[in-house]
Amino acid sequence: MRLLVKLWRDNKSLVAFILLMVLFRSAVADWNVVPSGSMLPTIREGDRIFVDKMAYDLRVPLTHIAIAHLHDPQRGDIVTVDSAAAHELMVKRLIGLPGDRVAMRDNVLYVNGVRADYQPLQLKPLPGDAASPGDYLTERFDGVAHTVRLAPDAPSPRNSFGPVTVPRDEYLMLGDNRDDSADSRYFGFFPRKELMGRTRNVAFSLDPQRHFMPRFERFGVALDRTPALAAVQ
Repeated sequence: MRLLVKLWRDNKSLVAFILLMVLFRSAVADWNVVPSGSMLPTIREGDRIFVDKMAYDLRVPLTHIAIAHLHDPQRGDIVTVDSAAAHELMVKRLIGLPGDRVAMRDNVLYVNGVRADYQPLQLKPLPGDAASPGDYLTERFDGVAHTVRLAPDAPSPRNSFGPVTVPRDEYLMLGDNRDDSADSRYFGFFPRKELMGRTRNVAFSLDPQRHFMPRFERFGVALDRTPALAAVQ
């Protein structure tokens, strides 16, 4: 007991700092590692993304219990999802809001009967292109624009679905790397309580193909830049 008391007296400032940091990262803001390419080209393998944990709800730290709803998720948001169905923390694009009718035909998205508009982009080859060359397009619908990746040589078996209607308090999510993403096409709709935060920027990035050397050009990058900027990144 004396040893524990001495350890506390000698290290109470460090323990208090660690406790506050844990609570802060749980309820206010955090950064998450992105290990896969399901959000290429928006998020790259090795990116550490900044996550605003208070974007939608104020939660009891270290739990999913919401104390207050602060804002409603918006179409086009990039969201971290603590998915019970997938048994992991995921990062996906919010496509369908409650009540929306969503369909996809050969990777062409339809939201409430309106076809998304697609414009091709010329991007430098990215890591996911090594296994299958990717086509990059700007996808626009309902005032939202972002870049998606398609793999014509390796299309997803689920590049068509619906139409489906998004239930109340649930959301339809897709990865930007449409032919290589496990998302709502596999796990169904995601309840609001599983939406843990929103991300808009890379915190920092380490290149897994170069011994995790820093990719300084990715530090602080906004994830949804305009197509003109995305084409030359």
